[in-house]
Parts: sequence; C-alpha cells; structure tokens
Amino acid sequence: MATSKRKTTKTRKNTNKSGEGALKRAKRIARGLQEPVRTTERRSKSLEEFEGTVSLSRDGFGFVKVEGLQDDVFVPMRKLHFALNGDFVKIAVSKRRMQAGMKGRSLEGEVVKIIRRSTKPHIGILVVRGRQVWAIVESKYMPYDIRIDVNGPDDLPEIGGLKAAHGMKVAVLVTDWPKRSVEPVGRIVDVLGVPGENDTEMHAILAEFQLPYRFEPEVEQAAEKISDAITPKDLAGRRDFRGVTTFTIDPADAKDFDDALSFRELENGHLEVGIHIADVTHYVTPGSPIDKEAFARGTSVYLVDRTIPMLPEKLSNNLCSLRPKEDKLTFSAVFEMNDKAKVIGQWFGRTVINSDYRFDYEQAQQIIETGEGPLAPEIARLHALAAILRKERFAKGAISFERPEMKVIVDETGKPIDVVQKESKESNWLIEEFMLLANRCVAEYATKKCKAKNPTFVYRIHENPDPEKLDSLRNFAKNFGHTLGDTSNPKTAAGALNDLMKEAKGKPEENALQLLALRSMARARYSTDNVGHYGLAFQYYTHFTSPIRRYPDMMVHRLLAMYMDGATSQDKLYYEDCCEHSSVREQIATDAERASIKYKMVEYMQDKIGRLFEGHVSGLTEWGIYVEVEPTKIEGMVALRDVHFDWFEFDEEKYETRGKASGRVFHLGDPVKVRVLRANLEQKILDYELVEE
Repeated sequence: MATSKRKTTKTRKNTNKSGEGALKRAKRIARGLQEPVRTTERRSKSLEEFEGTVSLSRDGFGFVKVEGLQDDVFVPMRKLHFALNGDFVKIAVSKRRMQAGMKGRSLEGEVVKIIRRSTKPHIGILVVRGRQVWAIVESKYMPYDIRIDVNGPDDLPEIGGLKAAHGMKVAVLVTDWPKRSVEPVGRIVDVLGVPGENDTEMHAILAEFQLPYRFEPEVEQAAEKISDAITPKDLAGRRDFRGVTTFTIDPADAKDFDDALSFRELENGHLEVGIHIADVTHYVTPGSPIDKEAFARGTSVYLVDRTIPMLPEKLSNNLCSLRPKEDKLTFSAVFEMNDKAKVIGQWFGRTVINSDYRFDYEQAQQIIETGEGPLAPEIARLHALAAILRKERFAKGAISFERPEMKVIVDETGKPIDVVQKESKESNWLIEEFMLLANRCVAEYATKKCKAKNPTFVYRIHENPDPEKLDSLRNFAKNFGHTLGDTSNPKTAAGALNDLMKEAKGKPEENALQLLALRSMARARYSTDNVGHYGLAFQYYTHFTSPIRRYPDMMVHRLLAMYMDGATSQDKLYYEDCCEHSSVREQIATDAERASIKYKMVEYMQDKIGRLFEGHVSGLTEWGIYVEVEPTKIEGMVALRDVHFDWFEFDEEKYETRGKASGRVFHLGDPVKVRVLRANLEQKILDYELVEE
C-alpha cells in the first residue's frame, strides 16, 4: 500500500506516452538540464543549505531526504544539475520558501553541489550502434540511459565468464556526467546474462542492491581447508548432550539447520530445555578470509527461488548444519524450568549434540494436533511451555501484528506458478518462543552477570514508537470509527495498539491500520547501547540463535565466550561500528528480498493481461487507487488518469477518493473489480483498470 502525500498528480498525467526510443527520451529530458551552480557562497544570505540523498523519479524530478526535516525537499528537473538517484548532494532552499514550508507548503530546492555519487549500479540492456555503446535503463528511479565509456564493442569486458555484448543485461556504475552532455557516462561492473532468463533477472536484483551471488575463490578455498573431523581437542571442555533427546524443526525446504532443541525430565521433577546453536565461531576465526566475507555480507539473503548464504556451503549446509544422526559442535543456552515455564536455573556454554530427528513445521504441527508421531510426548510438553511463554509475553505488552504474508511458488526453472498465503501455527510458535527465551536470557546474562564491568555487548534494540506518528494513526483510525487508547507512555501504547488491532480484525481497514501502526514504530536494529526491545516487551534482547545466517550472532557468541572466560569489556566504538554496518546490511537484504517477490508477482500476472479480478482497495493516494486482488493479494495501481468515466480526487483528511460527476466514493477495503492492464517487469509495476459496475 502506498500512502505518500507528495503532490505528484500533475506530473503523473504528463508521463511520456509517445513510445519514443530510450535514447531520444534521454536527450529530450536532458535539454532541460543546466550547468551546475558553483557560486552558492555569493547567494548564501538568502539561502538555507542542507545535505541529503536524492530520490529521482522516472519523469526527471527528484526529492532530497534531509535528516532533521520532516518532509523531503522537492527539486524540479531543471534544478537537479546532473544529480542522480542515490547521490549525496548539497541543496539550497530560499528563506522565503523555508518560511512557506513552515506554513504547510511543500519545500522546493536546488542542487548546488554533488558531494558524492551513488555507488549503486543501474541495470540496463546493452545497445551497440557502430562504435557507440549505451545501457538502456528501465527503472522508475532513472530517467536517463548511460553511455558506456569504451572504444567500441570489442572493448567491452568479460565478467564472471560472460562477455558483454549487444542485447545483454548488465550492471553499470555512473562515473561522470560531462558538461553539456545529454547523458551520463558509466562503466560495466557486471554482465548478468540474457534478459528474461530467471538467473539473469535474479542476478540483476542482487546487482542492483550490490549483493554478491558468488564467493571469491580465496573464500571457497579457505572453507575447503577446514577439517570435517571432530577431534578430542575440539570436544575438550564441552558439555556432552549426545545422549539427550534432541531434534530440529525447520521449513521443509531448509538446508541449513542452525538451532536444535533438547528435552529431558530431571530427578527433581523439573524440565531441562536446551537451545543448541551451531558453533560457527569454532570454525570461523576473526580476521580470516571467511570472517571478512561474512562481515561484509552481514546476513544471508533469501530471494524467492534461492538463498545467497553468508557463509560458504561447506559451512552453512555441512559443518555447521545440525543434521540428524551427526555429531555437531554447538553453543547452548540450557534452562531448568517448571511446568509453569518459570526459569529456575540457566547455563550457557559450548556443547556437542547429536540430533535424533529432523522435523519440518508441517510434521511438527501434525504431532501437536494429533498427539501422535515421533517424539510426540516431548513435543507436547515443549508446546505447553511455549504457549505459556507466549501468553506471558503478550500480557507484558508485546505487540501483536498478524499481517498476511504471501509466498510465491516457483517451478524448477524459477517460473512462478502460484501465490499462496504463509501460515504461522503452533509449531512455528514453539520454536519462536524458545529462541526468544535464549536471546533474552543471553543478553541479560552478558549485561548483568558476567564478570566484566559495564561490558560492551551487541543488542537487538527496538525503540519506542514516534508519538507524532501515533497521533496520525489515531486520526486515521477515527475515519473508520475506531479509537486508539492512551499512548502517553510506552506500556499503555502497546496495549492501545493491540486493542486497536483486535477491534479492526477482519474489517476492511485492518490491513491499512496495521501498516500505519507498523510505520509508527522505529526500525529494529543492532546497537551496543541497550534501550530494550519495545515490540517484544523485553528489557534485554540480542540475536544469539542464527550465526549461520547473521553476522551479529557471531559477534554475540564471541563476546559471550570472552566474558565467560573472564575477559574485560571490549572496545565499544569498534562493536558499535559493526552494529551499524550489520543494520545497514540487514535492510539491504530485506529490500532485495522484497524486490524479488515483487518481480515474481508481476511475472505471475504477465499472462493475465486483460483478465478480470475481484479485489479490494488497499491504498489511496492523489495519483491512484491501489488494489489487492484475490486470492493472491497481488497489489497493483489504478491510475486516476486512466479512469475515463469520471474525474476522481483524493481527500486526504477523510482518506477517501471521490468522483466529481458520479459522487462515487472509494474507501479502504471497498470491494472493486479490476482488469489487468499492464505488467512492467523491469520496473516491477502492475497497472490495473477499474471496471465500471
């Protein structure tokens, strides 16, 4: 759903429809360019200057996001002065316009200096004309094509075993924009393959987000040199759990199993639950080629049809994967609990396990529901404990958002064949609650009970929601007759949000309210400063349970081991830098995953052009009505400029779109019928056409 408030209706109406070639389009747009302003100092008395990042539109204008300003600054095409999407720039806004902005009018500025060009590549198709070569870019963030700086087609590079040639899809980095040139100049940084082929398109998404899809030979060779054998030296000092009932529960298609549960009854009547995590840091030493690569990646990336692992396959799918019937080295959190899920005692340390059984979520769910199957009594007891932990967590103020999540099913060639809703059931919750328990208790132990004074540690934090955004949510909820309760402090706000979600459950506006509630929240991130985790209602929280796929978990394992061995507090500045890097890498991975899902959803709809679908309104903006069709929940936009039977206008205050002639009104959740109009794979955009009842 899109809820942007930018005034772009007129610009959308002027979108080029002439079908002119991409190179002509670039030249047409470039005619409006002026030479960059170089003498801002002489005009500084009448200007306010800021620095920020450009977000460029397909139509040539842009917005600059400035830290500290509530709204982005609009920059017309003629005032961008060669700035491109992602560039870090200095802009000037007149004091008169600043004053107008304070009164509610949109800020408008001018780029006066390009401080730093974006290092993010653009994806395009190579076109060779004689000795001239261009990358034709089809992106909603790039209105120009890029001239490749080569001495003819014979000078084109070969990268990753593929030779760049006419018609190939490539990743291009802009290196310059010469004076009076109608287009930027760049160099090819990757050759992705033949357009339309699944591997090419997935590699294009990875290249767009600067994510690697292969390991360098040095890293692979380092992994291959690691011994598969577990020696007596490796076992020294480890607690042996190989005789304790142990199992894993993971998705059916999982290849890396980085967590396992063990269970046994103690002589005092209490229960011992072990959360056993792959001991990745036993194999990956600080500063090694594998460690450097894992840090650079930060996380594994999960596209629709593939996983881009943080660690080479020998580690992620072999040595560190807790496969059944194999001895595995682990780092464990072991809890003594009573039947009411109260933790009586805890122990942390290095262990060795041998998993008895590998379940997928569906198998575990069937055992929970029927009480029959392998390890049924153990799973039933653990399920009962997890249910108590879950209930207590929400009673203490954890936020409960149950947004439907869709999964694209692809065949062996990567072609999407269905889109289905993911289900989260008790088997998912069982694993989730014990992972949360381990993460919470490890963080609290490292902070309060280790020998180091004020120890530096890596936390997973989630700050309190933004009061202004909560007020916006409150006003929005009023449009639908809902009331958001007391949000004056974090604890009451959590209860108020949960009550609002319960009240809206099953109603047309539920999805929009959930989305706005999520936007009121801060983004969870890594930090050495512990402020707690608001969404989970934990005072202490970290990530300890997935070191195969998250680098922060490796940092946590190392810090915990050092402190348990009596080390003093580690360098806070170093680890804070690592936390910031990890948070950035996590967000990039999330954006790439979403891009792959969007791409496959648009691809799924390609052969459905002209078909009618029932759906409901999922978003309203000044330029369009967003619609999710059933049963796939695939969202597309009905552009208001394409509605010919009436003139529709968006009322932001009432959050509705109304037809001037007919008086017809669209609200969130309203049922509608649409026809699939266009499916643009390159831009990952779906256009729907409203079908008149």
